[in-house]
Amino acid sequence: MINTDIAIIGAGPVGLFAIFEAGLLKMRCHLIDYLPQAGGQLSEIYPKKPIYDIPGYPTIMAQELVDKLKEQAAPFHPGYTLGERIESLEKRAEADFVLTTNMGTEIHCKVVVIAAGLGCFEPRKPEVENLEKFENGKGVSYMVLDPEHYRNKKVIIAGGGDSALDWTIFLADVAKELTLVHRSESFRGAPDSVSKVMALSASGKINLLLNSNLSTVNGSTNLETVTIINPKTNEQKIVEADNLIPLFGLSPKLGPIEHWKLNLDKNAIEVNTEDYSTNIPGIYAIGDINTYKNKLKLILCGFHEAALMSHSAYKYINPGVKYTMKYTTVNGVNEF
Repeated sequence: MINTDIAIIGAGPVGLFAIFEAGLLKMRCHLIDYLPQAGGQLSEIYPKKPIYDIPGYPTIMAQELVDKLKEQAAPFHPGYTLGERIESLEKRAEADFVLTTNMGTEIHCKVVVIAAGLGCFEPRKPEVENLEKFENGKGVSYMVLDPEHYRNKKVIIAGGGDSALDWTIFLADVAKELTLVHRSESFRGAPDSVSKVMALSASGKINLLLNSNLSTVNGSTNLETVTIINPKTNEQKIVEADNLIPLFGLSPKLGPIEHWKLNLDKNAIEVNTEDYSTNIPGIYAIGDINTYKNKLKLILCGFHEAALMSHSAYKYINPGVKYTMKYTTVNGVNEF
């Protein structure tokens, strides 16, 4: 169980900046994100893309911005739960929310801030029967959180993009036996990565199954075997596996948030522009996930929203307590 003042759903740039703004007001934050690292789209989709509209930076690379935001937030010692998705939200007491993830992690907080960008990035799952039976620690996962988990295991990776190629190269020296399954003969990833994977296959370091699809997954409690089929020849191959990692990319979805009785406009959360609060007291939405008249989906607008949200959250957590804002040029940044 985790206790914090503010639980922030989404560890993208706006969520990271909210840590800093809340920290100035002596409120502790804990961030939750389904992706395995902080940074949201910036880290997952375009880490090397230049950004031109961040004040003070004529140009800054996306991952560099994430790194600087994490450095800025570090004095306030935020907590992170990464690689897990919020499944439920419950109001248990007058001033307490409880968030529960798909892995059973509970986060208790006074305020919930939804900074989920375009929504929860969910994996594109292959159409394989009973795949869900082996999720949540039973053999099937859609991202690599800890490479050491696959040490001396029999692992199957499915996919043909950069992520599948990169993890095949990395885990070739970790796994006991590694198989890469791809539906085509050509890959979508970087040519250098393709060359390395082909070399690993030629040397017998990995098993490479091209023109192949996942067919069935089998096992009693945990994953034991995966059946792979060549759709051209209908030839089937049963491969022993401790772990299956389908890497077919991510797609943004609102996810469980749409069931929380928030006022929604399509896939965005309606907010009050005075403080970016939602229709539920104690829940705020900042960044691309919210909507209001004349909304601009810009990172710098999300930063502004994070600042106003933090001052409102302080009043919500500390009713009746007077606070006088002081500039950081006067007070500096005092960690806690």
